[in-house]
Amino acid sequence: MCSRIQRRIRSWVSVRWATRCILLIRSRVRINGQNDRLKPTRRGREAKQVSGERPISRLEALRFARRVVAQQAAAALAQLDGWIAAEERREAEQRQGEAMRPSPPDWLIQYGLNRGNVDAVHIGDCWAAAKSGRCRAATREQALDALRRQVPPCVHCRPDSALGVLD
Repeated sequence: MCSRIQRRIRSWVSVRWATRCILLIRSRVRINGQNDRLKPTRRGREAKQVSGERPISRLEALRFARRVVAQQAAAALAQLDGWIAAEERREAEQRQGEAMRPSPPDWLIQYGLNRGNVDAVHIGDCWAAAKSGRCRAATREQALDALRRQVPPCVHCRPDSALGVLD
């Protein structure tokens, strides 16, 4: 059976504060010759007699502090294990998403605003094509055909050089 002081201390979060409180309580509680505990009061007023409770020895206080530390350590480890499991799930989902992502196309054709006329030919990883947002994937033959029809190549990625078509 726990005393009132021990129940209060269990509700505290910090182990350091629990240990300090136990030691503070031990120093503030005066014990008379009959081993009765005197209830500590606030602001240095006279202590009141509390009958029926035995005093906490230093060894009991240390064992209690050890139990508090063990409970908090177990709770902290459980919380860390939960965080680790969540991070492992997130990384596994990310790896799975990257594995399922289709490979980028080798060639891109950039269309105009009306989607009818062709504006440029790009290599698949061109930054200008990604920035425009009006590109569609194309095969090598489609890219060559577009260059033969006088569609201008991108000046940044130079697909005409990569395709071997030089003017």
